[in-house]
This record gives sequence, C-alpha cells and structure tokens, in this order.
Amino acid sequence: MNAAGPSDPEFLQYGEILSCDLTRDGSNYTFLVELSLNGRFGHAIYKPVKGEIPLWDFPTGTLYKREYAAYLLSRILGWDFIPLTTIRDGPHGIGSAQLYVAHDPRENYYTISRDSLDEWDANQLRTICCFDLVANNTDRKASHVLRDASGKLWGIDQGLTFHADTKIRTVIWDFGEEPIPERLLEPLRRLCGQMLDPAGDVAELMSLLDAGEVRALLQRLQWVLDEGVFPGIPGLRRRRRRRR
Repeated sequence: MNAAGPSDPEFLQYGEILSCDLTRDGSNYTFLVELSLNGRFGHAIYKPVKGEIPLWDFPTGTLYKREYAAYLLSRILGWDFIPLTTIRDGPHGIGSAQLYVAHDPRENYYTISRDSLDEWDANQLRTICCFDLVANNTDRKASHVLRDASGKLWGIDQGLTFHADTKIRTVIWDFGEEPIPERLLEPLRRLCGQMLDPAGDVAELMSLLDAGEVRALLQRLQWVLDEGVFPGIPGLRRRRRRRR
C-alpha cells in the first residue's frame, strides 16, 4: 500500500473516494474522505458547495473557490504552507478538496507561540502572516495553523479570503511593526506585474474572483509593498516580548 505524497495533484483530482465522513470542525459541512488511485491511498478534506452556510458578507456558494484561490496564490508566490488543493466533484457535488496533513491536534498557533519562537517557526509564521494581509484573510484562527511530524507549519481553512473590503482578522500579531523581509516582498512585486498581463496560475486565480475582488487584491499588494511592515496593535508586541 502506497500513501499519496504532499504534492500529488493527480491523486487529489482523480482519486476514487472510498469513504466520506462528516467532521466536527468548522461551521460549514466538512468531510474527511479516503482516496485511492493506482494503488495509492490517502486522505483529503472535502468541502462541497452544498454544505456552505450562507454569509451576509460573502457571495453564496463561493467559499470552495476561495479555498482553491488561496492555494493558487500561495503557489504563485512560492510560499509552500497551504496543502495541495483542487476543485473536484464528490459525493455531495462540486467542492474543494485539500490533501489532509497528519498533525498533532493538541498543537496550534497558541502552543507554537506560547514560549519564545525559534527562528524557523518565526519565519514560517511571518510567511503566513504576510499571506493573510495580501489574501485579506478574515478568519485566521489558532487552530488553522498545524504542525506536521517534520515540524513544518501549515495553514488551513482559507475559505473566507479575497473580500473586496479590507477586513483582516487574525490571531498572529507577533510581528507587528517589524519590517517585512525582502524574501516576502519580492514575489509580491512580481505578482503585481503578472496581474497586468495574466497567464497560467495568475489568470486562473483572477478568474475565481470577481472584478472588484481582483482590483482589491492588486491594491492590497501595493499597500503591503508601500508600507513594508507588518501592521500591529499598539503595545501588544512590547508586552509579548517582555513575557518571553
């Protein structure tokens, strides 16, 4: 029996769904599915559009597209922290499917940042934090940051992203008022240019959003580049550093 790897798009897109179990996580219907393809087996998180609970501030039936758009954005930027994600059909219709990341459920952003952050964890969190600014993530909870067996951090649940109005909501405030590293700013500059003549993943990303959301994405990119620092809550960064 061979397990599917973390970058196995064919398996995720075309794997036969052997089981589909409703999970307790999330306000929308979320299923843990077992997949099989050519002797490979693995699990994924399946979120059908039929299971999306309507929200007053997001267009109905678009959250699964935003999950995939977030993955595309992370891939375009070269920031490998969102598990492989696609859009596919399933037992409950069309929806997003994301490869399941094996992790310790007792670990989350709070346990990771409770004591002093080592530089590896800090740099991974800086990437997630910068992504959330650009994607306008309105729902970065502590439980949306996972650690796998190798120590790598993953970000999940990106359905509430790309709103045209700036409404970022996150638990990650460790880096307020710090300069954003150049390694993160450079791909943002590149994406600004790519959006003016979109092709490939960039064109697909833009096709998943409406015109106002595309304009807002470009404006956020320019805002982050102009500011060049992580936003912060006054006094919070100082208190966190004393606690460490």
